[in-house]
Amino acid sequence: MARSTRTACALATLALTVSGGAASSSPETTTTAARAASVGGPPVTRVLAVSIDGLRPSVINQLGRAGTPTLHRLIRQGASTLNARTEREMTVTLPNHTGMVTGRPIVASRGGHGVTWNDDRRQPPTVQSAAGHDVSSVFRVVHRADRSTALFASKTKFSLFERSWDAAINKMRIRLDNAALTRATRRDLLAHNRGFTFLHLSAPDSAGHTHGWRSRAYLRAVRATDRRLGQIVQTINEHGRLRNHLVLMVTADHGGTGRDHGDATRLVNYRIPFLVWGPTVARGTDLYGLNPDYANPGRRRTSYSDTRQPVRNGDVANVALDLLGLGPVRGSEHDRAQDLDWN
Repeated sequence: MARSTRTACALATLALTVSGGAASSSPETTTTAARAASVGGPPVTRVLAVSIDGLRPSVINQLGRAGTPTLHRLIRQGASTLNARTEREMTVTLPNHTGMVTGRPIVASRGGHGVTWNDDRRQPPTVQSAAGHDVSSVFRVVHRADRSTALFASKTKFSLFERSWDAAINKMRIRLDNAALTRATRRDLLAHNRGFTFLHLSAPDSAGHTHGWRSRAYLRAVRATDRRLGQIVQTINEHGRLRNHLVLMVTADHGGTGRDHGDATRLVNYRIPFLVWGPTVARGTDLYGLNPDYANPGRRRTSYSDTRQPVRNGDVANVALDLLGLGPVRGSEHDRAQDLDWN
């Protein structure tokens, strides 16, 4: 959150403590009341994170406003960059999505989550087994704050998350049909007041693998995904309790070239978008402009040892928790200080 907001949040928490209010002692939670007191207007109580599998940032510019009107609207009305980074070690789906929900890099020996495979295997059975120790997630932090969560995914390999954090994911839906999954997500947004919802859309990745990342089929898939994202934005805007309290994040797990994306040293694979949009988000701003502590990497792949990090898809978990007024995921590394500003 912004530094002035963070200061106000601390003062509100102190006031609650002095007056006998119950502020959470958990390192993974702070009070929602403190967050509400720190923001002018209604507090953010809901976050929706959308990962568009295989979305190259360059295609957003290539298709323009006519081809991707929703993504351009989110850029125009929110805080964003088209030069964020994936996990450094790998540019594949499951390892990067595990990083998004845990805030960890990949390599277990360096504090990462340990998920290095990208298929439906059942061994190791959980993220915890892969890491060799307990691994928390955004789902668990939100659940422990007495809020519900949901995960909507379009690949069966995401069942790993249900096995790893079953008690913390209140609703899990896997549908290969992206249109049906989008409808299910919209219905759930209206029917349930969940703290955190994660939606994964796979159409661009599927088209890229089948026809290539420069193919007409890939461009059609991106256009279709933009329309589905537009349906979600419409649902949010048409209902005040969503419009006034929900923040939407959009990112990707990797780009792609040819019919693959596995080479983690190629710019077209490791460069991704990162967009934040909602009632407390600065309009039409560049995330690097808002965050001098983060470094726009240009074309560089970057290292975790760099003093100033780029915006990464692994920031999703702790940015979401910061928006909700909750502390970071225990053991996380990406945006651990929750200092990635959006306003």
